[in-house]
Amino acid sequence: MVETVLAVGVIASIFVGFNIGGSSTGITWGPSVGAGIVTKTTAAAVMTVFVFLGGWTVGRRVMDTLSDGIITTDLTLTAGVAVLFFIGLGMLVANVFGVPVPTSMTTVGAIAGLGLATGTLNYPMVAEIISWWIVTPIIGLWVGVLIGRYIYPWVNRRVDIEKSDGPLLRLESSGSIPTPALGPNTTRQELATTIAVFAIGCYMAFSAGASNVPNAAAPLVGTGAGLEPDTAIIVATLAIGLGGFTIARRTMASVGGELSDIPLLAALFVMVTASTITTLLSWAGIPISLVMATVMTIVGIGWGRATRPVTVREAVTREVEDTEIDLGAIVAEEKVGENAPRIGQPESEDVLRGADLFNPRAIVKYVSMWIIGPSMSTILAYGFFVAFPGVA
Repeated sequence: MVETVLAVGVIASIFVGFNIGGSSTGITWGPSVGAGIVTKTTAAAVMTVFVFLGGWTVGRRVMDTLSDGIITTDLTLTAGVAVLFFIGLGMLVANVFGVPVPTSMTTVGAIAGLGLATGTLNYPMVAEIISWWIVTPIIGLWVGVLIGRYIYPWVNRRVDIEKSDGPLLRLESSGSIPTPALGPNTTRQELATTIAVFAIGCYMAFSAGASNVPNAAAPLVGTGAGLEPDTAIIVATLAIGLGGFTIARRTMASVGGELSDIPLLAALFVMVTASTITTLLSWAGIPISLVMATVMTIVGIGWGRATRPVTVREAVTREVEDTEIDLGAIVAEEKVGENAPRIGQPESEDVLRGADLFNPRAIVKYVSMWIIGPSMSTILAYGFFVAFPGVA
């Protein structure tokens, strides 16, 4: 009987990890694939490696929180399998609504429902986690505003990320030992920016592993016949990698929507900011959604870029006359080499003709899922464990 439950749990863990790999690989490597810097196969392979590193190192702290921090008793194998079911259900609902699933939040909600039903909920820990869920979007938003207002326009006019025809590097065989050299059309700037883009993708993959591997692995790390942490991490990583090599190939082409509408440089700023926030919180043992930080950083960068024609004093005192704020400024074409207008000065006509980046309905849908996802998993898990107390 125990072997059967464990087998079902492993299958459920693989299903959860498979879907995580499909969504997180697209968000992580979509911009790089779209720019022709890496292929989809290479992206999936590198994603698997760095997801494993993130889960094996920082992810263990989150796994400890999920397995025995949210409830005051150890998470049993049967309860862990039930939790995986509710995680999968939450992912299904999010996919129906077409938004990235807040997997970490759904996982916490399901375990919290178990704790409520059994009277073992660690209220101080849950309160700390929820407080970070509230603070994280605010941090991502305001860091994005500072980047978009003061940093992005300056960098955008000095860095041109383009992929030239032909190989990036070649082997120079004129000497006795072949040495690497720039490709026929490769510039030093292209080589440097390509390395930077690749490194940022690896960093975000590490962050995704730190936050997402525990969601598929922790429910199987319980008492009794549960898996050992190392084994659970390997199973979750392989499942995420499988999703990256299969269903993520489609999402990498479109990046699921939110990153495909902004330039690659802006996407890189988003990736660094969101990954740093997620990695730091994962290191602290806080289950957090990478998507949450990503979405709010996008909004912040776009808003900061669009409000450059207005000074802080004018914005606070509302002393603004005849100043149009175009929310699509971040996606407009800008020429490399031109100086960015100072804060408070009007932008060029080219910038003001940018397409609209912000869709208020989309933002409401994202935020709603951050509330509905964990709330639904908590309620359903609570009802299930009250109806079937023997499972816990």
